[in-house]
Amino acid sequence: MTAPEAWVAILGAKGGPAIRPGSQMPTSILMRLAGRTVLVDAGLGAARGVCDQGVALTEIDLILITHLHSDHYLELGPLLHTAWTAGLNRPVTVVGPPGLDAYWQGFLTSMAFDIDLRIADEGRPDLAGLVDLRELAEGLVLDLDGLRIDALRNDHPPIIDSFALRFDGSGRRVALSGDTAFLPALADFSTGADLLVHEALLPQGVDLLLSRLGNGDDRLRRHILRSHTSAEDAGRIAALAGVRQLVLNHFVPDGMPEFTDANWIAEVRKAWDGPLILARDGQRIAL
Repeated sequence: MTAPEAWVAILGAKGGPAIRPGSQMPTSILMRLAGRTVLVDAGLGAARGVCDQGVALTEIDLILITHLHSDHYLELGPLLHTAWTAGLNRPVTVVGPPGLDAYWQGFLTSMAFDIDLRIADEGRPDLAGLVDLRELAEGLVLDLDGLRIDALRNDHPPIIDSFALRFDGSGRRVALSGDTAFLPALADFSTGADLLVHEALLPQGVDLLLSRLGNGDDRLRRHILRSHTSAEDAGRIAALAGVRQLVLNHFVPDGMPEFTDANWIAEVRKAWDGPLILARDGQRIAL
C-alpha cells in the first residue's frame, strides 16, 4: 500500500504584515500529513497561496492560528468566506488563541449583508455553522487518528498566548516555532523532528528596516529585538534538537537588497551545519 503523501509548503515567508515591491508575503504554512490538509496561520495572501499549491480551499481540514498578530490571521475570515463561496459544505475546525472568537464574530458581522444575501438568494449553508472554533492552549491540541498536534507556549512579548506547534503523523515529525524569542525549551519540543520551520531575524537589518518604514518609533525596534530569534539562535535550536532539516522563514528584514541569502546562511552556520532551506513563497518541501 502506498504511504500517504507528506509535505510542508511555505505560502508566505516574510515577517511582519507589510508588503512592498520585492517582498514576500506574510506568514502561512500549508501541510499534508496523515491524510489531512492543515493550514497554520493565515496572513495576507493565504487563500491564493493555498490554491497555488493545487489545493482547493474546500480541501482544508484544519486551521491553526499561532497568535493574534495581524500577519498571522488577517486573511482567516476572507479565506473561510472564499472557501464557502467555492463550495464548502462541511465543518472546518479552527483552533486559535483566546480572542480569535471576537475576530471571527466581527468578520461575520462586517459581512452580514453578503452572507445573509447568499444564504437567501443562492441557497448557501450558514457560514457560521461551518466553522468549529476551538481555543488553543499549551499541551495536546488534537489527536486525530494518526495525526497528533501539540503546542508549546513560546516567548513573544507582549503577547502571552503565542504558541509553537508540533505535528506527528505519517511517521514524520514537523515542528513550527511560531514567532518567538530564543527559547531553549523549543529544542526539547522539537527533538528529532524531520523538519523544523523556525523564524529568523538579522539584528543588523533592523535599523535599516525601521528607517524605511516611516511610522514607527523606538518601541517597534525594541519589540522586534526582544520578541524574535536571530538566525544564529535558530540554528542553535536546530542543533540542540537534533533535527534532520532546518527551514528559516518569517524573515525580518525581507525584500531588502542589502541583505542576501549569504547573510542569512553565514549567521545560521555559526551554530548549525546540517541541511538548511531559506524559505520562499510557494516552496513545497517533501517529507
